[in-house]
Amino acid sequence: MRIIAVWRAFRPYVVSLGIVALFTGIVALVHASADVSNASMLYLLAVLAAAALFGSRPAILASVASFAAYNFFFIEPLYTFTVADSDQWIALGLLLAGGVITGQLASLMRERAREARRRENEAVVLYDVVRLMSEPDVQRAVTNVAERLRSALGLGAVLLAFGREAPVQVEAVSGDPEAVTLARDAASLAEMILGAGRAPAGGERGSPGRWIRVVRPSLRTGDHLSKSDRVRTVPVHIEGRQVASLILVRTVDAPQFSPADDRLLSAVAHQLGLALQRMRLQREATEAEALRRTDELRSALINAVSHDLRTPLSSILASAGSLLQEDVSWAEDEKRGFAQAVVDEAQRLDRLVGNLLDLSRIESGNIRPEKGWYDLGSLVNEVAGRLRWLTAGHHLRIKVPDDLPPVRFDYVEIDQVLSNLLENAVAHTPPGTEIALSVIRSGDSVEVAVADSGPGIPPADLPNVFKPFYRLSREKAGAGAGLGLAVARGLVEAHGGRITAENRTEGGARFSFTLPLSERPAEAA
Repeated sequence: MRIIAVWRAFRPYVVSLGIVALFTGIVALVHASADVSNASMLYLLAVLAAAALFGSRPAILASVASFAAYNFFFIEPLYTFTVADSDQWIALGLLLAGGVITGQLASLMRERAREARRRENEAVVLYDVVRLMSEPDVQRAVTNVAERLRSALGLGAVLLAFGREAPVQVEAVSGDPEAVTLARDAASLAEMILGAGRAPAGGERGSPGRWIRVVRPSLRTGDHLSKSDRVRTVPVHIEGRQVASLILVRTVDAPQFSPADDRLLSAVAHQLGLALQRMRLQREATEAEALRRTDELRSALINAVSHDLRTPLSSILASAGSLLQEDVSWAEDEKRGFAQAVVDEAQRLDRLVGNLLDLSRIESGNIRPEKGWYDLGSLVNEVAGRLRWLTAGHHLRIKVPDDLPPVRFDYVEIDQVLSNLLENAVAHTPPGTEIALSVIRSGDSVEVAVADSGPGIPPADLPNVFKPFYRLSREKAGAGAGLGLAVARGLVEAHGGRITAENRTEGGARFSFTLPLSERPAEAA
């Protein structure tokens, strides 16, 4: 290992001398084939090559070696370092000065190019980190970030661990097993932590920070310290509090991190902190929105319970109490009227409670349609027949095509949707007007529509008619709890369909929903 390290340190100088020897041979060939007085300028190419490959110091060595080689092999007297003609000293001096200047310029351009590549790599890595942390899958995002850092810095392993205060509780690991094990054992080693550098102020540039060794009193020197030389920890902060750690494990023969690497790691940790803070704010905003909606639903539910549930209960109590009065002789028609009022209000109460239960299932995401192959036309006729008592004061027109294929849906839930739409049409349509219930096949779906001849929906209310507990602006208190359409929308969307409301040009409103037409299995054909 020591020999390899020595060779790596002296390899640029050895190769530079080899390049000078190569060009010495080229100059000798030029002198042998032609009388060229300024063949020494070829040595500038050797200096340029050494500067471009290894930097300024090997280039200076190449300049001095070129000066010595040209003097030794091509200046009279040959094979000595003495010069017979004083004019040759000028030529040798120009060769040495030109070589040094050329080497320095080439080395400077090389360093500028390397710095540009470093800056480009830093910008690309930061862009990739920001882009990856914007993915919705947090586990996949942090894993990709760890892998990106490992490949960009040539590390043995990268471990991204989040603390209890972080908005996510995942872990990202990338690297070979031995290095990953060393990263997981970082807590038992002496830590090298990247401290925060000086922040930029005004026209001054900020510093990238420096590595600080933290040794716990319980740890002993020796193997712990030797292992910790490979492990580096970069803390990730949110509002001054550390919420995560970026643990880096260098390969065995890797060089120390450069200031550019330190600056990149500090910037990556800062971007990770911003991404985690953004996640936390998004989660808090989502929770606040959920609480706001829950509060709105709770207030609307209280209003519904306080009026829409008490009204039918009051009617049932009044009618039943009248029937139980022994000091009053009621006629048979009056008794039948009280009994019918009890039944009607009980049915109204049953529908209201059923809608409340359905809405709670929809809001909690527990709607799971039990689909089967059914005749949609038969369901339409069944709902119309069951609600005949409700539509008796209207002209109900039903239109179902004879060639309608079987449709896959939940029979009970679509029955509820049709019932709610039909009850809504009756509630908002004057007696004696027409209500049309139609089924239309349209491409790969089937559309069911309920159209009435009532006053229609105010344009300002159209976007909100399917919201829970929403009532039209022209409705009075007690017109309904505003649950039927919200339940219908939830049930239709659970089937993969879409429900809409619109005003008809000839007057009235039209509610329609679609159900997808799936290919029927062979056994059901």
